[in-house]
Amino acid sequence: MNWDQVEGNWKQLKGKVQQKWGKLTDDDLDIAKGHKEELLGKIQEKYGISRDEAEKQLNDFESSI
Repeated sequence: MNWDQVEGNWKQLKGKVQQKWGKLTDDDLDIAKGHKEELLGKIQEKYGISRDEAEKQLNDFESSI
């Protein structure tokens, strides 16, 4: 699934995102609304990781769904 599909299916995939990154709140996910850059920022902020690491995790997640 590519990121355009993730954005289009955000409501269905939101739960899977929250399972993977449990520190993200519903509000965080509502703000991101499937937008990759917003989600990357939220992951970095909540987990205290670098942008590169957040992007790697997000790409791995994208590949797994």
